[in-house]
Amino acid sequence: MATTTNNKFTIDAAGRAPGRVATEVAVILMGKNRTDFARNSIPAVEVEVVSAGAMKLDSKKLVDKMYTHHSGYPGALRQQSMEHIVEKKGAREVLRRAVYGMLPKNKLRPRMMKNLKIKE
Repeated sequence: MATTTNNKFTIDAAGRAPGRVATEVAVILMGKNRTDFARNSIPAVEVEVVSAGAMKLDSKKLVDKMYTHHSGYPGALRQQSMEHIVEKKGAREVLRRAVYGMLPKNKLRPRMMKNLKIKE
């Protein structure tokens, strides 16, 4: 469901699950859809996700899914439900976190994330 024009991809997220959209975005950001794919390079692409606020969020998952963060200090585990994240920052934050988790865990990840634009 991605439309492309000169290394700029537009993906419509309306009515789709966040994970399905995130996998499509992650593949494009890594360059796995290109013939000149190389793990150690970032393709010159921009991905724009539109209608992120209209994504299909499961009501059970809103309550059950927990996002965790630990600072490294004893007793510093912080947990927030997906419902809390959507209330505070919107559905686009859920999508951003999903894409972030699907990208390679190395120095290239922050640079790949700069090529992602999410619009409500």
